[in-house]
Formats: sequence, structure tokens, C-alpha cells
Amino acid sequence: MPSVIIVHGGAASWNPKFEEKAKQGVHQATKLGWDILVEGGSAIDAVEKAVNYLEDHPLYDAGVGSHLNQNGEVEMDAILVDATNENYGAIAGVKTVQHPISLARRVLEDTSHCFFVGQGADDLARQLGFPHMPNIEFVTDVELMSFRKHKVEESGATGTVGAVALDDHGHLAVATSTGGVRHKMPGRVGDTPIFGAGAYADWMLGGVSSTGIGEQVMRYMLGHYAITQINDTTNAQVAATKTAEFIRTKFDDAQVGLIMVDMNGNLGAMHTTQAMPIGWVDSDGNIHSSMGGGINGLA
Repeated sequence: MPSVIIVHGGAASWNPKFEEKAKQGVHQATKLGWDILVEGGSAIDAVEKAVNYLEDHPLYDAGVGSHLNQNGEVEMDAILVDATNENYGAIAGVKTVQHPISLARRVLEDTSHCFFVGQGADDLARQLGFPHMPNIEFVTDVELMSFRKHKVEESGATGTVGAVALDDHGHLAVATSTGGVRHKMPGRVGDTPIFGAGAYADWMLGGVSSTGIGEQVMRYMLGHYAITQINDTTNAQVAATKTAEFIRTKFDDAQVGLIMVDMNGNLGAMHTTQAMPIGWVDSDGNIHSSMGGGINGLA
């Protein structure tokens, strides 16, 4: 089974002046994940490290650069899915963890539970040896300015981040991480950590990472919907396109996106927004990046 990986940086109305940097970011994240896969590493390692890079990148709405809530604080959510074991780990509302996706992985691998929230999730991080990171360290100058002026258009950090990978052992993993929507009410949780919404995987079909307005994704469990479109005659891209067509029948202004990998190694992507940075590796091992191809897939 040939390895594949695809990465996204969030479906949204990206400011054109940030598009090139957004493409470069997902390109580098894809390379980090791909290097792991080429060396025989696992899909879980690949998606975790790809997302770690984007969590440390101030341009994206995950980790450093996360949007601020109405109290001027960062609250982050993440999920990591292991399709092989049909299991996941998720966290929501964490405030002091540098890499939320890594904490989600530890929930998956080191606890008997699936989902931790708020102070309990931050406490778990301390118990597991994660260093404490003051909340202010996640706040960039751009996000602070946006918070003070309440102007969305001034911020470059725009999107949730995610990755889906299939390794050469046939194991598939999905990772999604976010800081949530800008100026959200404290305690609000979107689709990202919800299994079946922000991420989903079926070891017989494939895996998906979602992005966009969480309330739209959650209402229709869009990740699960997308994967169930895969069958003997429908690959990941066709399934992604069908999902875009479906969500557009539910909302006049649908603002969502997703990336997919099916178990045959086919890639898929869609977004109903103006743009979505995507990085992927083609069948020849070449890394590509773009601001997305809408329902036409990778472009």
C-alpha cells in the first residue's frame, strides 16, 4: 500500500495578502508528514507532526495564532483518530498546551477515555508531563489587534488545521486542531473535537478532516457523511464533491471544507468558501500546495 498524506489550513475567506504564506505553511507541514511516511513511519506520527507544525505557525487558527474568545483568551480543541483501532482521542477548551493535537493523541493512547474538556484536559496534560504554556503565549499581535478593534478582516490567522494520512502498512489516521471562531463565547466548542464532525475514519472506507463553521459541520455530522459516500464506484474526490453539493442544500451560505483519503490511497478535497490552503503528495512523491480547488478538488 503506497503512503499518502494531505493537509489543510482552514476553509475561510482568506485575505489575499496571506495566501502565499498559507500555501508555504501547508507545503512544509505536508513535507514533515511525508518525510515520516517515506521513512516507514506511522500515519499517526505523520498527521501529528504535520499538525504540530501548523499549531506553531502564527498564521493559522490553531495553537499559537488561535482566535481569542470574548474574554480575550485562547481556548483550543483537537482530535486524533486511529482508523485501524476505530478509536479516537479528543480535547476541548484547553488553554495551556502548546500542541493540543499531541494531547489528543495521549488521550487516545494513554487513557481509557476518549474526550477531556476544559480544566480537566489541562490538568491531564500536566499529569502526562506536558509543559505549562501561559495562555498569553498563544496570542499574536495580529489577533490581539483584532480582539481590541473587533475587526475580523485585520487578522491573517483564519483556519482550523488538519491532516489525513495512510501509511505503507495500510494504517490510516486523521488529525484536526483549532482555536475556534473569533470572538466566540467562552466555553463554546465547535465541530473539531467531535468524532464524526471535525474528524472521522472508517478502516474499510477512509478518513476525513473537516473545517469551516463548526455549527454547520456538526448539525449534519459532515465528516461521517463524507466517508459514507465512499463505495466501490466512488473515490475520495467524488465523495468530497457530493458532500459539498449536500451541504449547499442545507445552508444558503455554506462555509465548510474538508480533506479526505480513501483506503485505496485516493485523495479528495472540497470547500464552499473562497479558499482553503491544501498540501498534498502526488503519486510520484512530489509535494504540491494550493489555496484549494473548491468542489473541483485539488487544483
